[in-house]
Amino acid sequence: MRVANLNGRAVLLGDIRALDIATASAGRFPADPQSVYASWGELCEWGEGIDVDRHPRATEIDRTTLGPPVPRPGQILAVGLNYAEHAEESGLALPEHPLVFTKFASSLTGPDAVVRLSGERVDWEAELVVVIGAGGRDIPAAEAWDRIAGLTIGQDISDRDVQWWGASAQFSLGKSFEGYAPMGPAVVSVAEISAGHDRDDLRVSCRSIDASGRERVLQDGRTRDLIFTIPSIIEQLSAIVELQPGDLIFTGTPAGVGQGRTPEEFLTPGLILVTEIDGLGSIRQEFV
Repeated sequence: MRVANLNGRAVLLGDIRALDIATASAGRFPADPQSVYASWGELCEWGEGIDVDRHPRATEIDRTTLGPPVPRPGQILAVGLNYAEHAEESGLALPEHPLVFTKFASSLTGPDAVVRLSGERVDWEAELVVVIGAGGRDIPAAEAWDRIAGLTIGQDISDRDVQWWGASAQFSLGKSFEGYAPMGPAVVSVAEISAGHDRDDLRVSCRSIDASGRERVLQDGRTRDLIFTIPSIIEQLSAIVELQPGDLIFTGTPAGVGQGRTPEEFLTPGLILVTEIDGLGSIRQEFV
């Protein structure tokens, strides 16, 4: 099951068509994309297995009308330096505990978006994003996957100048300009992911396309290389923070970011960035 945000309404997403959840369920589930996560278990019982592309009430979609599938999360928690090779390219020691910051919710945008660059040192960071279903405190790692609604694709776009303002880092501000948290195209349920992939070993990649059409692979990693696994992250975060339905957890980026290159490279106007994760599809940003 794939849940997306089409023109502000929650839909089941197929390959080429979408099914409005509130209409198809005769009002059993809300139209608001944020509200569906409070009743995720019931939604899965109803929606898993529906062939959206063949459903008589489904409509064709234009991907540019998709918004962030989780538009107003109560909390966005992001884990830094969660791949060893990324920590190495950043010149920083491996963390003993998850290094956590936030991206403010006003930075969220849909999967296919035009993003305005805030400066000359804006970087890319492809990430697997966890969406919480049944939250709570003190969640054991063994129960973590049962508390997850699904997974989606995100980019943790980062203005490196703002990120390193002053004597102490400004991670949250540097990563929260308008459009700096593109995500989607849908939240894919754990059941659907597990049916076709190893949920603990998903390929995370991104590539750039320049004005001439030339493509370059920028990042290519696997989530099996996470320093802190998804269950471990949820266990450690929930020991401090009460996780709530619809919360987002950005799980970290693999090696290959622009700041870690010699010489450094950053996003430029006219560049297109495509991010892909096994079983989740792709998102696409054009920078201006």
